[in-house]
Amino acid sequence: MKIAILSRSKHLYSTHSLFRAGFRRGHQVEIIDHTRCNLVIEKGHPKIFFEGRELSDIEAIIPRIGASVTGYGAAVIEQFELMGVFTSVRTRALLQSRDKLKCLQKLSMAGIDIPKSFIVYQTGDLAEMLAMLPSGPVIIKLLESTHGAGVIIAESHQSATSIIEAFTKTGKKVLVQEFIEESGGADIRAIVVGGQVVAAMRRQAAEGEFRSNLHRGATSVAVQLTAEEEQIVKKAARTMGLDVAGVDLLPSNRGYLVMEVNASPGLEGIENTTGIEVGVAIVDYVVKRTGKIAAFKSQKR
Repeated sequence: MKIAILSRSKHLYSTHSLFRAGFRRGHQVEIIDHTRCNLVIEKGHPKIFFEGRELSDIEAIIPRIGASVTGYGAAVIEQFELMGVFTSVRTRALLQSRDKLKCLQKLSMAGIDIPKSFIVYQTGDLAEMLAMLPSGPVIIKLLESTHGAGVIIAESHQSATSIIEAFTKTGKKVLVQEFIEESGGADIRAIVVGGQVVAAMRRQAAEGEFRSNLHRGATSVAVQLTAEEEQIVKKAARTMGLDVAGVDLLPSNRGYLVMEVNASPGLEGIENTTGIEVGVAIVDYVVKRTGKIAAFKSQKR
């Protein structure tokens, strides 16, 4: 099968893991920089060109779209979809999961517990909004934050007000959330592929750090999810329409809270921690789904 991995660099761990998995499975795998794709839009004949050639033989794509190029990456995915190419991450699902507000709205309406949150566009009602959160520390996130960058802890509502006002004056929109102190800087990252949890790890933030991102010195151990945790993770991925997702769970006094649902979860930490080849699971799922769709189309002819 001809599979394209949409990625800006072949040197990224996750990209290489997927490429290696496809190669070992005997597939023809190509890494395509989606930012260098040219889209041709005409009646009934959507086309994509890359490095001077038309991409007309691709059977499936595995998008690895960075947050900074979400818009154009989504456009490339949608063009492949219009061409009848299977994608492990659909356009709508990518855009919804990248929009922190829409993501939290969908999760909450699906009955999934999340940290109490609000988005700040204007600071006129800020005091009243902050009063809805528990007293003490508050988490402030830029809407575009990734890997823990742009995530700040304010030790009080007063300091939170100063930080939020500073961001909004520069045109930044921020997400404000309650601080779950009882988590102790720990969370669970689980990877869902095709509706099944294929790997999970518990991450512990470094001493003096509240963020549990491995990029920021956190440690991790492999874990087996309980039936309840697995149900929450699967439901979160399903709610966001993601066939491949990283779901972050935060322990709290009222149970596990879903912190984030990631459409392009990094594979390095989870694979090195658990020893599970998540890239292989993703490739196998893509091949299986593509085959089923092809068989269905042939039956309809």
